[in-house]
This record gives sequence, C-alpha cells and structure tokens, in this order.
Amino acid sequence: LREMEEELKYAPVPFRNQMMSKIRAYRRDLSMFQREMRSTDLGLGRGNQGDTKYGIFATENEQSTNLQSQRVLLLQGTDSLNRASESIERSHRIAAETDQIGTDIIEELGEQREQLERTKSRLVNTSENLSKSRKILRAMSRR
Repeated sequence: LREMEEELKYAPVPFRNQMMSKIRAYRRDLSMFQREMRSTDLGLGRGNQGDTKYGIFATENEQSTNLQSQRVLLLQGTDSLNRASESIERSHRIAAETDQIGTDIIEELGEQREQLERTKSRLVNTSENLSKSRKILRAMSRR
C-alpha cells in the first residue's frame, strides 16, 4: 500500500484522488481482517489450554492455526494489492488513450478552424464582388 501511495504522488490529480480513496478502503479492510484474525477463536484457544489431555500439543496447534490464519490474511491482502495494481495499470492505459483522443480532437478542431476561416474569407470576397456587381448593374441601368 505504501508503494502504491508513492506511485500516486506522480499521478494526475483526478486519478490520484480516486485511487487514494481505494487505498484507504484497502487499509480499512486490512485492519478489519487483522482485528478479526486476532479475535477469532478456532476452538483451540484459552479454554483448551488448561486441559492436561492436550498439553503442549494444544499450544502448538494454536500457534499453527494462528500462522495459517496469518498466511490466509496475507494471501488475501496480496490478492487485493494485485487487483489494485491491475486496476491502476488499466487506469493508466485509459488515461493514455484519453490523452491521445484529446490530442486528436484538438488537431481536428484546429483543421476545422482553418477551414472555417478560409470559408469566411471566401464569403467576404464573394460579398465584395456582389457589391461591385450591383454598383456596375446600377450604373448600367442608369445609362
């Protein structure tokens, strides 16, 4: 999670805000799993420790179970981080595609502006020519 936060320092602001909220959610999930793991009693807890029937094996089983729980939690956390990394990679690709599309649109709009300016210039010329033609026709009709 720390590495993801470091990477986000260099990400665009809208993307950074969105991903920071996801990282906060992952942190909440992780602490919830940790609390749940600490509070989970799998039947090998304190109630059985006093039994002479189980003795040292109960303690070993409890430790083994705790280790297994930690491994499962770690694997879940790793999976969650992998999914988050994949999501960030997809977001980067989408941002790059969006940037390219924006660049293409700006270029196309520039070309359209040039076309509109040429069209406007032709219209001005046509208007001037029509005005001259009207003057000539008026002069011809007076004669």
